[in-house]
Amino acid sequence: MRVLIALLDGVGIGELPDASFYGDEGSHTLRNTAQAVGGLYLPALEKLGLGWIDDIPGVKKIENPLAFTGKMKEKSPGKDTTTGHWEIAGIILEKPFPVYPRGFPPSVIEKLERAWGRKILGNKPASGTAIIEELGEEHLKTGYPIVYTSADSVLQVAAHEEVIPLSELYKMCQKAREIMQGEHAVARVIARPFVGRPGQFKRTANRRDFSLPPPQDTILDVLARYGKKNIGVGKIQDIFAGRGLSENIKIANNEEGFRVLRELQKSRKGDLVWVNFNDFDTIFGHRNNPRGFAQALEDWDKELSSFLSFLREDEFLFITADHGCDPTTPSTDHSREYVPLLVFNPCYSQGMSLGIRETFADVAATIAQMMEVEWNGPGTSFAFQILSGQNSP
Repeated sequence: MRVLIALLDGVGIGELPDASFYGDEGSHTLRNTAQAVGGLYLPALEKLGLGWIDDIPGVKKIENPLAFTGKMKEKSPGKDTTTGHWEIAGIILEKPFPVYPRGFPPSVIEKLERAWGRKILGNKPASGTAIIEELGEEHLKTGYPIVYTSADSVLQVAAHEEVIPLSELYKMCQKAREIMQGEHAVARVIARPFVGRPGQFKRTANRRDFSLPPPQDTILDVLARYGKKNIGVGKIQDIFAGRGLSENIKIANNEEGFRVLRELQKSRKGDLVWVNFNDFDTIFGHRNNPRGFAQALEDWDKELSSFLSFLREDEFLFITADHGCDPTTPSTDHSREYVPLLVFNPCYSQGMSLGIRETFADVAATIAQMMEVEWNGPGTSFAFQILSGQNSP
């Protein structure tokens, strides 16, 4: 049996009950995006049963959905990439990662400047594209890196590739990762290289995340111990600090992600393949671009339509997300939302309802049962519902 996980980064499906605590009342990435553009055209996801999960303009609730459908709550506090991915893999955090709404304290900045041998620009919450427009020219003149954060637990370091070469930027971020421990143990230190001239700066695909290692075993670790081969595509390696992966393949965008997924599916390489499709979040969600977000969803759906016909009888495709990133709200940050859950296998002519799952970790428990490995982590498996075809929409 093979499991393929297509994770649509930032594609949430409605505010969680505690969304107000995070300032995310009214967030619904899919519905609000659809309303902003007059409806979404997603025939492949519609065929799988996306319309059964929630009402989304343009997406019909068809009579016989092909996938098992539901939505999942995030049990961990927070709404960032690391928290979401870790919970899907079977780790539920008890406390959130630290955040810095006023920038990092002087003690942290002093340590970074000593370690890097450079002064720092910025040190405030900001949109990544906005801050390089604001401080990029000064960075070119001084060579000082741009440090910023967001509502999420991140320390981001932006630098022009001609000013601070990639190898040096990555070393700086590794040093920052070593500094950001204990009370300042942010979920991720992120290298954010860019190119261009003032007024035309553009971030490149050479981003690299330096994540905290998971504090306990994930489903990737467990599968690896049983001799399973796990392949990450996109930033999966960065999120899990490489743990449990036999290979990770970098990609530049969603289109390349689907190309790699098709190649891995065709070659039957890997027992578990986990692809992070990041364009929704990074390019459109954080930049409050609902039209671009909608187009990215429709483009992804076209790729999905052709891909589904190639799946074999022993392959299960999981489609889900890690959090929301509603492009229609004033915030440019992630949103605390349910995430969609669709599980497809070509052997089933009609899917079933999986209901509302109480934690993302149900995915880890399910994969463990489906792949016949012992799982002592959290989550309730829905493998029996899938393999026996119980319940109905």
